[in-house]
Amino acid sequence: MSNLKLPNTIKMVITDFDGVITDNCVYISDDGVMSRKINFKDVVGFYMLKRNGIDIAIISGEKNAAIETIAKNLEIKEVYQSIRDKLPILKDILSRKKLSQDEYLYIGDEINDIECLNYSKYRITVPNATDKVKAITNIQMTQVCGGNGAFREVADCLTN
Repeated sequence: MSNLKLPNTIKMVITDFDGVITDNCVYISDDGVMSRKINFKDVVGFYMLKRNGIDIAIISGEKNAAIETIAKNLEIKEVYQSIRDKLPILKDILSRKKLSQDEYLYIGDEINDIECLNYSKYRITVPNATDKVKAITNIQMTQVCGGNGAFREVADCLTN
């Protein structure tokens, strides 16, 4: 059972990818190919949000095939990769979608998420986030770590 306190006004979940959807590890094969592990609970969380009419955006500091695969399979239109300064992207999404502070939440775990987390009324992180993120005022934390169903935990809170 989650301790997250989220309103029923949320229309969009905006999330980082590595460290939230993944366990923040990169696996490199002998031939140099990089890959990431994704927990199927989190994949189901994406489906749950979409089925319940909650939009999703991914803003990632990295570019990787895992994001592209998830976005394609789940028809996520708002996908931004290799973004170092995430706040302008967040503000653009909110402006285009005409979302108020009560209508979205942001999930992040790393220092490049701090501006977006501070800007957002509903801010969520994971237990394995960097200490600077966990120290943000009024941040909520999932019970499970990123890559272990943290995104699903948020989805469960919004769709139950």
